[in-house]
Amino acid sequence: MQPIHILLLIASYFSVLIFISFITSKSANNDTFFKANNSSPWYLVAFGMIGASLSGVTFISVPGWVEAQSMSYMQMVLGYVVGYAVIGLVLLPLYYKLNLTSIYTYLQDRFGKNSYKTGAGFFLLSRTIGASFRLFLVANVLQLLLFDAYGIPFWVTVTITILLIWLYTFKGGIKTIVWTDSLQTLFMLIAVGVCIYTISAELQISNIFTYVADSELSKTFFFDDIKTGDYFWKRFLAGAFVAIVMTGLDQDMMQKNLTCRNLKDAQKNMFWFTIVLVIVNFFFLALGVLLTDYAQKNGIDAHKDELFPIIATKGTLGLATAIFFLLGLIAAAYSSADSALTSLTTSFSIDILEIDKKKDKTEQEKIRKKIHVLFSFVLIATILIFKYFIADESVIAKIFTFANYTYGPLLGLYAFGLFTTLKVKDNLVPVICVLSPFLTFFMNYLCLKHFNFDFGFSLLILNGAITFIGLIMIKKSNK
Repeated sequence: MQPIHILLLIASYFSVLIFISFITSKSANNDTFFKANNSSPWYLVAFGMIGASLSGVTFISVPGWVEAQSMSYMQMVLGYVVGYAVIGLVLLPLYYKLNLTSIYTYLQDRFGKNSYKTGAGFFLLSRTIGASFRLFLVANVLQLLLFDAYGIPFWVTVTITILLIWLYTFKGGIKTIVWTDSLQTLFMLIAVGVCIYTISAELQISNIFTYVADSELSKTFFFDDIKTGDYFWKRFLAGAFVAIVMTGLDQDMMQKNLTCRNLKDAQKNMFWFTIVLVIVNFFFLALGVLLTDYAQKNGIDAHKDELFPIIATKGTLGLATAIFFLLGLIAAAYSSADSALTSLTTSFSIDILEIDKKKDKTEQEKIRKKIHVLFSFVLIATILIFKYFIADESVIAKIFTFANYTYGPLLGLYAFGLFTTLKVKDNLVPVICVLSPFLTFFMNYLCLKHFNFDFGFSLLILNGAITFIGLIMIKKSNK
């Protein structure tokens, strides 16, 4: 596949997104940007959330993970089901009852302004890092396949990437994203289907389910050693809590749900989203089994995040596979990144600057547009920093590891707020939330060093528990 073909593919793809933006952003205002005027069809939100949840990281990293960890990731996916049930039955009713634009407004009502700002601050940090990791991965692939051929440096690649996102989100915001995410999810799923079909044909597989089931890489459940990071109950519980914090306590994901017409529609969206997400993740893992076997049988030396891109674009699977791979990768990456940019703009505008309290609507829109540009530059700067500090382990593991530390305080805050009636000393909440990740890191280090016990992804639960205990320590007396 020649660079000029890739360039034409990207240009055509973004022409479609910009056209959708033009249609959906007519007469747009801040209410359109933040909540889509509460007019989004639930089924469209549900379908679009698939792409936003998976992202370009899952598209590349999950298949690449199978070689080293078999299908153990499915243990987390099953835990997601429990987490999404909590979101649909507990968190969504709360958000709709309070008629929230930013979900962190709840913390102000429950604890006070310092808690509110702290929760929003942790989200801004978490989502900035997470979105940057995802875009970094895609920018690297585009650099290798396209921009290196034209001598374009990496920083230009990154700038173009963010500029394109800004271009189709700056006016319509979340209303545009609900529609573009659905289109991008469709492209991503078609790409996975095409890749599975072509590899199965190359390997002469008549029944993919039987083939995957018989593979040595299909082992899913691990109950042997509680000390290892892939132990079932660690992964399952971690999956449940990861879903709660990275979807239910995440402005990015919840902002889409809050655009539905009512609570009942939002809950239907979450129910169907959960079912489809489990199925899609299974097919990503099945694709990982096929890719690993294909690489071994054809002498291809590619592993982890390099496995899928190299086989799809450099192997013998044909031009169609390469085209759909790139289309799926771009779609998966941008369906996550565009909503991240919008949610960062929303949270900073509402939670930090509190522009919703300003009476002048024109001034509100001016400020929101400036913040949208500001976070575009923040993402560019963060990705360029990652260029020099990224390590060699799978990107998805990095995102979840980082999330364990940054989303843990949010988990503790919301759990304390929902399951107790205690009041806390609001001015001390930021101290507890900042100390908690450091204590979590220290405890994990000691357990690994002295007991060879790996918390794995369940670090999130530990972090949330430490925050919860810290909040108990600063509760107000009844006097």
